[in-house]
Amino acid sequence: MRIDILSVLPQIVEGPLSESIIKRANDKGLAKIYVHNIRDYSLKKHKNTDDYPYGGGAGMVMTIEPIARCLDKLIEERDYDEIIFMTPDGETLNQGMVNTLSLNKNIIILAGHYKGIDERVRDHYITKEISIGDYVLTGGELPAAILADAIIRIIPGVIGDETSALSDSFQDGLLSPPVYTRPFEYKGMKVPDVLLSGDDKKVDSWRHEQAIMRTKQRRPDLFSKWDEEDE
Repeated sequence: MRIDILSVLPQIVEGPLSESIIKRANDKGLAKIYVHNIRDYSLKKHKNTDDYPYGGGAGMVMTIEPIARCLDKLIEERDYDEIIFMTPDGETLNQGMVNTLSLNKNIIILAGHYKGIDERVRDHYITKEISIGDYVLTGGELPAAILADAIIRIIPGVIGDETSALSDSFQDGLLSPPVYTRPFEYKGMKVPDVLLSGDDKKVDSWRHEQAIMRTKQRRPDLFSKWDEEDE
């Protein structure tokens, strides 16, 4: 998979994507991430990428020209399955969406900044708009890194134990059950006996029951949806 990320502050994106599992995926050739500085495509003397909004109002708006120039260059070089814009008014990111995106070959992620981007970019280039939640950050760089991380970690071969990603929260519509490791007892706190029983069926049953209970208690909205689909 290839992911191209467009940003006016590429260093914010590059940091989290150059470590841990994402670096491993890049080193293995399972996923390649390219970060493009939108300022490099500005024709203005000082490489400006923003201007005052027509009609007045507070804040600055990212101009269409440098973004379009960068997108046009990439689109000429290869076909892209999705051109994604990270924005608070997009569709809220969830695991199902991540699973679908992980099946693509090439995607572009545009990280917005300032008050927003010229609407013509959204109208003529963007194929999908994604939000990581109902709140606003300074820019779309961190959301872009979050989306890239979520996608890459479930690509086969990225995580050593591929079943680990499949048992994460939300993969089956439920939160993950509690997990424990050594020591068996710490200051009177013990690991549930069923986990040391050696009976895989009992362990799986316990984990499923715990996942249901945890989801019902902590995310009743998620539980209601799962319960309806399970009927």
